[in-house]
Amino acid sequence: MHLIKPQWSAPQHIQAFSTTRSGGRSLGPYKGLNLGDHVNDISSAVVQNRVLLAEHLALPDDLCWLNQIHSTILLRLEQQTASETEADASWTTLKKQPCIVMTADCLPVLITDKQGSFVCAVHAGWRGLCDGIIEKSIHSICTELNINSTELLVWLGPCIGRSAFQVGDEVRAEFIAQNKLAESAFTADQERWLADLQLLAKLRLAPLNVAEISTSEHCTFTEADLFYSYRRDGITGRMASLIWID
Repeated sequence: MHLIKPQWSAPQHIQAFSTTRSGGRSLGPYKGLNLGDHVNDISSAVVQNRVLLAEHLALPDDLCWLNQIHSTILLRLEQQTASETEADASWTTLKKQPCIVMTADCLPVLITDKQGSFVCAVHAGWRGLCDGIIEKSIHSICTELNINSTELLVWLGPCIGRSAFQVGDEVRAEFIAQNKLAESAFTADQERWLADLQLLAKLRLAPLNVAEISTSEHCTFTEADLFYSYRRDGITGRMASLIWID
């Protein structure tokens, strides 16, 4: 099992990883460690893959997997929070309660603070980013815990890279309508545009003055041996990005 560990300044008791497609029991277009149970993979293989991940990281095998719908819904995880709850971000202050999001090109965002008092995982595709899921999640958590966003540490995980994510005029226009600086995240590509998801996320984070933004340099689209990619393959699996308080 090949896991990617963020290179950031999180406290020692904060654990965080992104999975790859390496390892696992899935076959065919899902070959490897597919963790998505909504992509028509064999259910038993997905269950085995999720158990393998939990065992590898010494975590409970009843992890809370979200039903992601490209929303801005943030879910606070408690001990009895049910899996498949509709949300695209989760957070908690509980120990050994991982927050998990699944991606296959979208941007996974992991968040904690300098004290490691909470953890949060966000699924940010272009729609969620444009609708403000990162800012809304941070505002909600900071209000709830009475902390300042300047204390936060953010990791932007593996996603489709800026040389591969092609979008139309309407996507670019939606971002620019909210923030003119978003123009810098789009490069002309014949009659379409190449979008930089990580830069779009950084632009949304800029007004919050978070303490640190770290990034993964991996591209899910171009690194086919390592990652699933919906844009590349259509029928494919899902990786997971997870963070917890040890």
